[in-house]
Amino acid sequence: MKVITSREFNQDVSAAKRFARTEPVFITDRGRPTHVLMSIASFRAVAGQRESIVDALAAPMPFDTPLVDERW
Repeated sequence: MKVITSREFNQDVSAAKRFARTEPVFITDRGRPTHVLMSIASFRAVAGQRESIVDALAAPMPFDTPLVDERW
């Protein structure tokens, strides 16, 4: 569990996002935890959510064949 201050978060959001890929990041304000940053995969696991159809449709295609027959 990583803990950072709100000032540290504001100064380097990218670092907080990198930490959140592997573990929840607790953000404190005046020494008290106020927020938690986590990856979407971690959130879905905690919330019991599954991938939505929108996420599935937005994902890259799992094959390299062209979608259009170029012979036409």
